Amino acid sequence: MTMSIRRFEIERFSVTSSRPFEAVVGALKDAVGRLDLVELAKTSRQAGTFVELKEVIDRNPGKTGLMLFMELDHGAVLRKETELTKPKIVRLMIGNPLVMKEMAKHVPEAGSYAPVTVLVDERGDCVHLSYDRMASFLAPYGNMDAIAVARNLDSKIESLLQSVI
Repeated sequence: MTMSIRRFEIERFSVTSSRPFEAVVGALKDAVGRLDLVELAKTSRQAGTFVELKEVIDRNPGKTGLMLFMELDHGAVLRKETELTKPKIVRLMIGNPLVMKEMAKHVPEAGSYAPVTVLVDERGDCVHLSYDRMASFLAPYGNMDAIAVARNLDSKIESLLQSVI
């Protein structure tokens, strides 16, 4: 058995918006496609070709080529405890399995970080959007092919976040 621990330095990209929380989250969700996770799982398990799997992935890529995998309302847990209407915190898991595939070809650990997380939270008078850059997760592995794919993904996510503020 081999065990190891690696230290990572993560770069966080953040922007703020004066738009209402619901408008920001709605704009993000409108800009990305939807991935039918049940159909994706079924197609990936069944005998078939990569082309058939790609057809499932490409059904609704949205304007960005990125898709919403999951939405987690972290604020709901806090609001239940306090019985208040705030805080508002949503974690959106966004990505594209084909992009993850290209990174994982070179660095299998890329699968630990994809799909990526965009955190949207309301604080005071503004909404914060945060994203941890994929290239910073993959940098310690030193594979320039994976890092190039990650940088392209980072650029797409950062453009997406800037487009909704």
